[in-house]
Amino acid sequence: MTTSKQHIAARQLVAGLVLTLLGATGQATDLYGYRIVDKKPQSRDTFVQGLEIVDGQLYVSSGGYGESRLRRFDFASGELDSERGVNPRVFAEGLTVLGDKLYLLTWRSRNLLVYNRADLTPAQRMQIPGEGWGLTNDGEQLIYGDGSDRLYFVSPGEHRITRTLRVTENGAPLSRLNELEWIDGRIWANIWQTDRIVIIDPADGTVEASVDLKGLLPVVERRSDTDVLNGIARNPADGGIWVTGKNWPWLYRIELVPAAGRETPADAAPATPASAAPHQP
Repeated sequence: MTTSKQHIAARQLVAGLVLTLLGATGQATDLYGYRIVDKKPQSRDTFVQGLEIVDGQLYVSSGGYGESRLRRFDFASGELDSERGVNPRVFAEGLTVLGDKLYLLTWRSRNLLVYNRADLTPAQRMQIPGEGWGLTNDGEQLIYGDGSDRLYFVSPGEHRITRTLRVTENGAPLSRLNELEWIDGRIWANIWQTDRIVIIDPADGTVEASVDLKGLLPVVERRSDTDVLNGIARNPADGGIWVTGKNWPWLYRIELVPAAGRETPADAAPATPASAAPHQP
């Protein structure tokens, strides 16, 4: 083989290796910071597990054994419209509204509770195979997570899982997916015990973007019971993105700001929860 052909072969080999590595790791994640646009007060006793805005109403699920409840507020005024307690043996998790029903996940009860949206009265329940963490919907199916790297698509009419989606970031499984929100054809997810949100392609589970919300709640506003970032809601009326946390005093409306030149954050950089010991999501 001549020297020139050897050089060509070497370049082709390197190019092939690069393509192979790109195929194995996936595309780099887009990185964003944030800008606060507005904020609304929130009761500090709200251990937020689910958050959703529908038809001018804010739905919030709050967790805790003996403390779990559903609340519905007028979003513009912040006035409480309805409230319903949950069985004290149940730890409420994520919620979503689809049609005339409200769906509420439970943490370890292996149930997805169904309520009539109009008056928040119980309607039925659906069994799920494991834990429940975050919940949203794509307009047709429910989508929930169990704290792993998997998201499950559920037919609300047939009460069955129709599809399982593995979530990856740069080719690696991404677990601890917590509160979920469907926004413009993508799934937004809080990563438990971190200050970030990821944006997931529902077609293949690839994380397309990562949003760093570090510093969103100022240190001076944190108390001993202030817990982690959790809660994402899009207001369909104006497209505004609202986020909050567990026992936080504020709901924040944010805009994403490109974070050029920053590396994808390692998921090992956690936020500081109220308790350092592993606990519920």
